[in-house]
Amino acid sequence: MTSPAPSGPRDLPGDPLSGETPALRLFALMELIGGKDHFVTLQGLVEETGLPKPTLHRMLQQLESAGLLVRQADGRHYGTGARLRSFAETLMLNTVQFGARHAVLRHLAAETGETCNITALSGDQVVYLDRVETDEPLRVQLGPGSRVPMHASASGKRVLAQLSTRQRHRLLEHAPLQRFTPHTITSLEALDAELDTIAEQGYAIDDEEYLPGLVCIAVLVPGESERSNLCVATQAPVLRIDRSSATELLPALRRAASALAQIEQEGSR
Repeated sequence: MTSPAPSGPRDLPGDPLSGETPALRLFALMELIGGKDHFVTLQGLVEETGLPKPTLHRMLQQLESAGLLVRQADGRHYGTGARLRSFAETLMLNTVQFGARHAVLRHLAAETGETCNITALSGDQVVYLDRVETDEPLRVQLGPGSRVPMHASASGKRVLAQLSTRQRHRLLEHAPLQRFTPHTITSLEALDAELDTIAEQGYAIDDEEYLPGLVCIAVLVPGESERSNLCVATQAPVLRIDRSSATELLPALRRAASALAQIEQEGSR
């Protein structure tokens, strides 16, 4: 005699929270929330997933109590928690320390003769995932795991340039744009104009905006979705590279970005 199937949530066609176990369904919920560029509500998740409100409420409570999600001040909206973001950053750091991506970066550093980085946006900062230093004696030490402000870095501005004005302001308008050097852009209006130019030209330059005497140029690593959170960048003292000569590095940067994109695609298969 065949035993009845266990009761509980079943995977339905198109169910974005599919999973054979409760743990996998919790993971799917984190994936769903983490893939959005805005906070979510319980009711919004009910409408999107079709799952019962009590079920989703229980899942949100479990993730919140574990520090993986955090409820906002209004008590209704949820976003990713510090523990989940830390996990994502650690995963990215550990997967680029060795292997194919590091080899691409090493080749780029040899080709340009300057320090090269792979970076990603994390919250309101840019985190260095991997880095190969130049052999030149004059250089700036910023190792993997270092963080720089998105509004004053080439990689941060290149990622921001993909967003609409409304999305940019959602990230930036609730905290002042800190000044680090006389060249730092500290007004939303001026930054919007800069980001529009970056979106049109396809690359971003940090012209001594974070550290005096340091110039950096960054391009996006193309992804499968419309937007990418990954950049490859080259930086050097202004004594060797200025805003004009930095653009001469673009062909090498774009070759590296294409190679990194291919590695990402192969790794996701």
